[in-house]
Amino acid sequence: MYQSGCFRGGCVRPNAAGRSAAARTAVLRGALSVLVGLAATSIAGAKIVTEAVPYRHGEVELEGFLAYDDSRTGRQPAVLVVHEWWGLNDFAKDKARALAELGYVAFAVDMYGRGKVTSDPNEAMKLASPFRTDTTLTRDRARAALDVVAAMERVDPQRIVAIGFCFGGTVVLQMAYAGYDLVGVVSFHGSLPVLPEADAKGVKARLLVLHGAADSTVPDERVAAFQAALRKTTIDWRLITYGGAKHAFMNPDADKLGFEGVGYDARTARRAWQDMRTFFGEVFEARP
Repeated sequence: MYQSGCFRGGCVRPNAAGRSAAARTAVLRGALSVLVGLAATSIAGAKIVTEAVPYRHGEVELEGFLAYDDSRTGRQPAVLVVHEWWGLNDFAKDKARALAELGYVAFAVDMYGRGKVTSDPNEAMKLASPFRTDTTLTRDRARAALDVVAAMERVDPQRIVAIGFCFGGTVVLQMAYAGYDLVGVVSFHGSLPVLPEADAKGVKARLLVLHGAADSTVPDERVAAFQAALRKTTIDWRLITYGGAKHAFMNPDADKLGFEGVGYDARTARRAWQDMRTFFGEVFEARP
C-alpha cells in the first residue's frame, strides 16, 4: 500500500526524477514485502469454522459438532467421528477439528442426546448399555447423523467415512455391517463385534481396525472370532495390531482412570492416526 511514498517496512520520497538506484531498490523491496504479507494473510485467513448442529432421532434431541475449512469450495469428503462411551466430549471435538485442518468436513456424532456427557465410568456404562444390547438402536442412531452429513451442501455424499474410538469404534463397525453408504470406517480400540453372516453381502465400506495388543478389554478369542467371520467374506478389511498398546491408546486422559489394560500411548496414537490418513488416501482416491 503506497501512501506518501511509504510502504510497510520503509518510506521513500516520491521524487521520480531524482530517485537513486538505492531508493528504487527500497521501493521494490517494500512492494514485495507487502505482496508477501498479503499472501500470508490470505493463507492465514483459511480458518476452521465450528458449529453446533441440532438434529433428531425419533423423539431424542441430539446435537452434533461440525468443523470445516471455510476456504474450500465445492463438495468435499466428510468424516463422521463417533465418541467414546463418555459421550460427545472435547476429545471427539478435537479430533473433528484436526480432521477439518486436514481438509475434511468433520462431524462429531452425538449418540446419547444433547448434553449427555460424563467423566464418571459408572455413568458412562449406563449411557452406553442400551447400545451394547440393541444393535438396531446403535445402527439407527448412527444413521441419523449420517443422513444429516450426507445432506450438507459442502459434502460429497459419495465420499463419507466414519471413524470411532472405543464405544465409537464399535458403532462405526455396526454402521458398516448395516450396509450404509460409507466408503470406509476406521475403528480405534473398539470392541470388535463379530460380523453377522446375514450382513456380510451388504457391507459396502472398507474396514480399517486399529487394535492394541495389550488391550485386555478385548479377549484374544474375540479378536480371533472377529477375523474368522471376515475371512469368509470378500470385504476389503485390515486389522493392524500395535504391540504393547492398551485400550484407549488414542486418548491422553486414559491413564487417569487407573484401569488395568487401559492407557494412552503417544507413539501408537501417532502411528494409528497416520494409518488412518493413509487409508483415507485410498478410499477417497485422492487426498482433499
